[in-house]
Amino acid sequence: MEHVSTTTLLIILIIMVLVSAYFSGSETSMMTLNRYKLHHRAKSGNRAARRVEMLLRRPDRLISLVLIGNNLVNILASALATLVGMRLYGDAGVAIATGVLTFAILIFAEILPKTIAALYPEKVAYPSSFLLGPLQIMMMPLVGLLNTITRILMRMIGIKANGVISSALNKEELRTVVYESRSLMSRRNQDMLLSVLDLEKVNVDDIMVPRNEIVGININDEWKLIERQLSHSPHGRIVLYRESLDDAVGMLRVREAWRMMTEKKEFTKETLLRAADEIYYVPEGTPLSAQLVKFQNNKKKVGLVVDEYGDIKGLITIEDILEEIVGDFTTSMSPSLAEEVVPQNDGSVLIEGGANVREINKAFNWQLPEEGARTINGMLLEVLEDIPLIGTRVQINHYDIDILDVQDNRVKQVRIIPKKPLKDSVGS
Repeated sequence: MEHVSTTTLLIILIIMVLVSAYFSGSETSMMTLNRYKLHHRAKSGNRAARRVEMLLRRPDRLISLVLIGNNLVNILASALATLVGMRLYGDAGVAIATGVLTFAILIFAEILPKTIAALYPEKVAYPSSFLLGPLQIMMMPLVGLLNTITRILMRMIGIKANGVISSALNKEELRTVVYESRSLMSRRNQDMLLSVLDLEKVNVDDIMVPRNEIVGININDEWKLIERQLSHSPHGRIVLYRESLDDAVGMLRVREAWRMMTEKKEFTKETLLRAADEIYYVPEGTPLSAQLVKFQNNKKKVGLVVDEYGDIKGLITIEDILEEIVGDFTTSMSPSLAEEVVPQNDGSVLIEGGANVREINKAFNWQLPEEGARTINGMLLEVLEDIPLIGTRVQINHYDIDILDVQDNRVKQVRIIPKKPLKDSVGS
């Protein structure tokens, strides 16, 4: 290169630094891109997004291409800098060129372009894909050779490489994404999405109407009593049974019964039984996510929950599952959680014995035991193994529970005193 002027060498050297900056910025921008936003734009027809997505399908090839280009450019720049330094300063120019080039590459070819690429990955990655695509095709033999050697070395040390890296999120990662999206959606929508993700953790036993609260009609009762029950029923569906709920014979749609009552045709127990739908049974322990799909596939809206012996444990409706996701949205005959709890100024909370333990935990961010019993009353009876007296204090986990009222062998009201500050409140 003796015939090449020093000015020309300096210009080539500056170009080499710029090319190195291009490769450094391209690598950082490609690896920093939001893959889901990229996929959405590619599906929407954005050509640059499609090119980038194609490059990222084999990140090992992309990284190899960038590293090959970057190292070749840096080595060439080092040789040119040494030649220029020796021309300008003699033997001392080697040290001067090394120091100046190192500083220039760190600032202008590494830190600056990578910082910009990390801040604006799309603005860097999309334009750079115009050149990286053709370069990858041109360099494919060398890239393939280097990747093959790399995979062999990785296998020798016990590392398996599949080539294609999945960007799919697991459930916990998806929960984190939802948590961090507060600026993009309302708190209510965020809670709904989190509730959907929690459906697999909750089963039908947790939200079903317990057996003793199921409204049914004994078909062996007098006809006038049956008609009176139908006329005053607050529910849309009623279980028909003979003597015992375990001998259920059908699920009656009350609206259909009212229609038959208003018609002039004869309305009897026989016609009532014929109008009833076949009972749909749900095994206990079924996750809500699975049961929601089963309701949809079987075109059902209500089912009776049964245990392993076929005994009825409770009743669940599709509305119960939907309310687990979106919260209460229908008029209910049962008291709401806000009606069952009364926070006190001293930090304690008055709670009705029939309040649901899961709902209490969700409302106040508590950790009362949810295994087994569903209600506060059931939890206390399970822990004490006896019906407590008024004034009894029980300690469960980090909570002191005072029994305030006991009626009909049931705990009617308690005061719960948490030993740590409340983090949430009902209705927040």
